[in-house]
Amino acid sequence: MASFAGLALAVLLTWPTLKQPWTTIPGDIGDPTLQAWQVAWGGHALLTDPLNLWHSNTFFPASYTYVYSDTLLGYAPAGFFGSGVEAAVFRYNLLFVLAYALAFVGAYALVRQLGSSRTAAAVAGIAWAFAPWRLAHSGHLNILSIGGIALCLAMLARGHGWSLRRGHRPALHRPGWIVAGWLVAAWQVSLGFGIGLPLVYVLAGVGLVVAVAIGWARWRRGEWLLERRVVLANLVGGAAFAGVCLWLGITFLRVVELNPQARRDLSWTEMFSPPLRGYFVAPADSWLWGDYFTAARAQLSWPPEMALLPGITLIVLAAVGLSYSVFRVRHRVLLGLGVLVTGALGLGSNLVGQGDPGYLTLSRLLPGWDALRTPGRLMVWTSLLLAILAAGAVTEFGRQLPKLAWPRVVGRIVLLAPLLLVLLEGVNRTPHPTVPPAPAAIQAAAEPMLVLPSDSISELHVMLWSTDGFPRIANGLAAFVPASQEQIRTMSMTFPDQGSVAFLRQSGIRSVVVLPNQLAGTPWDGVATRPLDGLGITREEIAGVFVYHLN
Repeated sequence: MASFAGLALAVLLTWPTLKQPWTTIPGDIGDPTLQAWQVAWGGHALLTDPLNLWHSNTFFPASYTYVYSDTLLGYAPAGFFGSGVEAAVFRYNLLFVLAYALAFVGAYALVRQLGSSRTAAAVAGIAWAFAPWRLAHSGHLNILSIGGIALCLAMLARGHGWSLRRGHRPALHRPGWIVAGWLVAAWQVSLGFGIGLPLVYVLAGVGLVVAVAIGWARWRRGEWLLERRVVLANLVGGAAFAGVCLWLGITFLRVVELNPQARRDLSWTEMFSPPLRGYFVAPADSWLWGDYFTAARAQLSWPPEMALLPGITLIVLAAVGLSYSVFRVRHRVLLGLGVLVTGALGLGSNLVGQGDPGYLTLSRLLPGWDALRTPGRLMVWTSLLLAILAAGAVTEFGRQLPKLAWPRVVGRIVLLAPLLLVLLEGVNRTPHPTVPPAPAAIQAAAEPMLVLPSDSISELHVMLWSTDGFPRIANGLAAFVPASQEQIRTMSMTFPDQGSVAFLRQSGIRSVVVLPNQLAGTPWDGVATRPLDGLGITREEIAGVFVYHLN
């Protein structure tokens, strides 16, 4: 029932994503088009040439180009079905909706496992999955895909027979759930380290605490807290999880080794660190709060990463849950401390002492943390802890309701009020622009090809267009520019002339596609009118687009 509810809520609260799923895309026509290509390439590579998964058709002739950003590899099986641009866009929209559904189901399952009522779990699930701050990331599927975090924690807690209300119950040990939890965690990490790396360290920290507790119990009372089959399940599942993390981590390190310019210093973190007031500012895509916080957003240097409101209703319920809850006091205190710690880390360099100690300390000490340049995304964890606190309060109210001298109808209305409020806060007004169609000339050009102009957002469109057959292209856009691409871009600015034609041929480029209506104001302005005399190349025009054949 929760899964069906999650799907229905996701379709409703992301609408109109599935209204025209083949031609429009949520957010903007930037990163979503890149991520539509990523999913398509992952499926294509696994089906046709899995040994060359990391070496995509983009950024020719560079290698490891699939790993230039979070890969969304865990979604690759969706790429097994359909081909071409429209299929890639439809696939992305479907995953966009399912990501919200899984976030709801994961949070619902976790909070239920911890001991809350169904109504409270629904409140927590909606508040976490459809939180206002997430609307700022409508163009970042890797950031929206957080459901595996809550779901793996729910599975691990269930497998270990543990909940906040009833503690550890060995009779409820379920090794299968433990292995499943680790596998879901591995899948979550495969969607990207941007969200997955904190999960790695959380699981490592929890594992360390549990190991110390087991050792302490063994030393003081001479008993083992966990059965052999539970330990074995953790070893098997943990090994699979660690293997996936190492595999992906080594691959990303290889990219940095080949492209030293890909390494980010802490100035990036300082630039994206949100101020404290950002936690109380909603993004523009929030239907309920967007207009109200217009002036507040104008004071933020980068609103997409700094408008971090988890929800007014969630904040109020969590505050109530600190003193009025079905959970024990010590658990509430720990949850409250978790909110404070994650919230403080989320401030990045804006924490007292410029984030040291704090987020910047972790960037220096923890492997890979320095690549997480957006501290505000720790709101994933802050809002999850707030949701658990809120669920404790709602559960306690529902438990006490029969003892109150209220009419039954009134009591039910009051109990459902938080559910309606978090639903209201989750309503979006996200734009859904039309995806630029692929020029017919792309199909007529021989690969490897270069599409001009080769800069900014147009590169992402070319990547998406390449999903129709995956021809090798020199185009691509990432957080850094590979040396080979920089050289090709520089030399192609004078195209067509003797030097540029000779260099492109030497680089392996066989054709150049020029989009005349996009050249104005770029370094390639005028390319379409330059003569071809004596260059040994030919040109044809297809629907207003020029294709230059170099061979």
